[in-house]
Amino acid sequence: GVVAFCRVILGLLIVGGRRLRHIEFLKGDPLFERFCGLRQLPTDRTVSRWLKDFRVRTVTALKSLNAEMVAQVVKSHLPARTLTIDVDGTVISTGLKVAWAFRGYNPHHRKVPSYFPISALLAESGHILRLHNRPGNVNDGSSSLTFLRELFQQIKETLGRAHALRFRMDGDFFKIKVLKLLESHSAGYAIKVPFWQCLDLQRLIQTCSQWERIEDGIDGFFSHVSVKKWGRQVPVAIFRKRVHHKTKKNYQIDLFDPSNGTWEYSAVTTNLGLGIRHLWRFMCGRGVHEKAIGELKTGFALDCVPTNHYAANSAWQQLVVLAHNLLTNFQI
Repeated sequence: GVVAFCRVILGLLIVGGRRLRHIEFLKGDPLFERFCGLRQLPTDRTVSRWLKDFRVRTVTALKSLNAEMVAQVVKSHLPARTLTIDVDGTVISTGLKVAWAFRGYNPHHRKVPSYFPISALLAESGHILRLHNRPGNVNDGSSSLTFLRELFQQIKETLGRAHALRFRMDGDFFKIKVLKLLESHSAGYAIKVPFWQCLDLQRLIQTCSQWERIEDGIDGFFSHVSVKKWGRQVPVAIFRKRVHHKTKKNYQIDLFDPSNGTWEYSAVTTNLGLGIRHLWRFMCGRGVHEKAIGELKTGFALDCVPTNHYAANSAWQQLVVLAHNLLTNFQI
């Protein structure tokens, strides 16, 4: 049955299994068989064939199960009026014969086909709110609109409208359609701004005469930039951080005397109304999402590709998220 197969994979992930063939090591374990509700565990080929029966509709059912499980704990154990959601994508390298795996943004293995799943993390609790698998040749920001719409719908159906929402995203999501979508749902956001030539952020840095101190070695200031292509002005906070090593972002050497030290710059657009110091610390919290993705890959086998079927691999990712959220519930 479906419940028994789901328990087999969830139990396998929780005890540290990373491949379907690792089920062989658990055969004869009375505690594991009791957890699964089975007298005999299936073989890895049986589980693989079961995964290949998944289609888009049944993968969506796993997403709904995950959403309901997270909402149940958030409503009862998380008395927060504002929810902070981190949205980001990650690369999963695949084999050459895996369906819907294409060459794209794969920084460590540029010629290897990959998936590019996008996920949303609830920062206050550590739950993965939603994960969606995508081919590896998509743009993280442009292809995120459908995911964000589904995420808003999920929050509306499971958590209601009692919470204010604020999002943190990287520079790939600095798109006018993304900003308009977030604003249409009255959501706050803080999004990294890339150093495009059309924004001329270097000129703002060079002409700024007064930086506000945030902490030792870190300063910042607020400004506005006009994006002609969008026909609107965008508020921008620019930060600089003193470093004592050579950096690949060499544009700061052209702006300042090298004797002043080496600086790394970043820019953020936001509608939250935070001060420069609070905005810096708020954006630093995005690192929690990266650590959660690292935990999913190293501890829950998110980077494993068990079959050559796209829907089967997507179902595997949903079960990985379920295992992660289940243990997060136990911790809470």
